Amino acid sequence: MLTIVGSLIVIVCVLGGYAALGGNIFVLWQPFEVVIIVGAAVGAYMIANPKHVLKDTVAGVKSLLGRSKYDRDAYLELLSLLFAVFKAVRTKGWLALEQHIEHPEDSELFRQFPIFSSNPHAMQFLCDYLRIISLGSSNPHELDALMDEEIETIHAERSHVASAMQTMADGMPALGIVAAVLGVIKTMGAITEPPEVLGHSIGGALVGTFMGVWLSYGFVGPMAAALKMRIDDEIKYYLCIKTGLLAYLQGSAPQIAIEFARKILLSEVRPTFNEVEDATSAVPTI
Repeated sequence: MLTIVGSLIVIVCVLGGYAALGGNIFVLWQPFEVVIIVGAAVGAYMIANPKHVLKDTVAGVKSLLGRSKYDRDAYLELLSLLFAVFKAVRTKGWLALEQHIEHPEDSELFRQFPIFSSNPHAMQFLCDYLRIISLGSSNPHELDALMDEEIETIHAERSHVASAMQTMADGMPALGIVAAVLGVIKTMGAITEPPEVLGHSIGGALVGTFMGVWLSYGFVGPMAAALKMRIDDEIKYYLCIKTGLLAYLQGSAPQIAIEFARKILLSEVRPTFNEVEDATSAVPTI
């Protein structure tokens, strides 16, 4: 929603300000300038990026139309899930989780936490490390290094689209200059025309520079920045899982382990201690 509102503000302020200064809005209607700039940008984007990045771009842009799924409710549920897991391990041992981590999509435990279970990547991340630990690899330092490597890999993979869009945004002002130069070439071919005709042609050429800069800094660049923030939100979710697991492996009680995980969260999504305590008190046993 904020993406749509922000885009409308950019359009209204720029075009409205231009019109308020006495400018003719219809002069800015140069569809072929837009075709040159946007078409060249899209083509260059396709040249520079593999197929999977192109596919992920569509999904990434669509995700900006909604709010981040990693909000306070998502973290409250995650902390409750970690508490349920740690509590089960403490009372029944790691083998009690075997049926849940081998087939998480069929697990009654995970189904009780719908936000988490609807996130297959996070569920696989947690189950993989629970499986490793249950098989006997419970050295916190080794797991810490391994999780860091995997989280770094996830971050690099998720960042492909944002980096590609930022590169496109950086190139669009130059493509605007290309459109402007082509417009000037066209104008020079009509140098014998009356001044009003030449003025219209020159104005149309300059619109190319305007469009390139406007589309870059008003839309594509901010969208790339928004995608980077969504990636940071996802990475923080994995870090929360990692912190809770390591704290428990180092001997902390379940309630203390999830408190470690809670404390690394940003203030706007961090549940209070009392909220977590109330939520964990209602957590079902495995």
